[in-house]
Amino acid sequence: MARLSSRKHSNQSNKSSNGSGQVRIIAGQWRGRKLKVLNSEGLRPTTDRVKETVFNWLSPYLHNSHCLDLFAGSGSLGFEALSRFASFTTFIEKDALATKQLKANLQLLNVSSEQANLVNTDALQWLKQRPSEAYDIVFIDPPFRCDLLIPSCDLLNQRGWLKPDALVYIEFENEALEPQFPANWTCIKSKQAGQVSYRLFQSS
Repeated sequence: MARLSSRKHSNQSNKSSNGSGQVRIIAGQWRGRKLKVLNSEGLRPTTDRVKETVFNWLSPYLHNSHCLDLFAGSGSLGFEALSRFASFTTFIEKDALATKQLKANLQLLNVSSEQANLVNTDALQWLKQRPSEAYDIVFIDPPFRCDLLIPSCDLLNQRGWLKPDALVYIEFENEALEPQFPANWTCIKSKQAGQVSYRLFQSS
């Protein structure tokens, strides 16, 4: 889940009575659970409709997979992956308050350190380090209009973060020029919803 740099709110999360936002896990072991999300200006959770499509794409590959949720925000994608029995998810989030809420939601769901790792840091700086492991599935949903998408893709591709035939899910704004994704990535699924384009790539 990313933030819109233009500071537009979306209707993609529900407001609870105390003013905080919520995201819903739509399938798996935590189906129907609602998680609080930082009610921050510009926060843009992935809609249930898009999320359902994406996880239908990913369903053959999720079980026992190691996932990476870059620019995690609410962690909507990473939590959905864990709910559907991914074996491990790393959440990367720069904002300290969003990270605090992610930690609270991990505790609420009784997610252990053997199932998830939460890192409060800049995603690009984190990707520049030597990888401690490679991932089967990566979610990239960066803040819009901040030129973070392609640098993230290039670092993932060049630094050894991806396992052979890894899957990379990407969201980006429709009005952007067509991004130049790594040449060894093949787009296997692609759709649009409102202002968002979303695609699934497989690396080779």
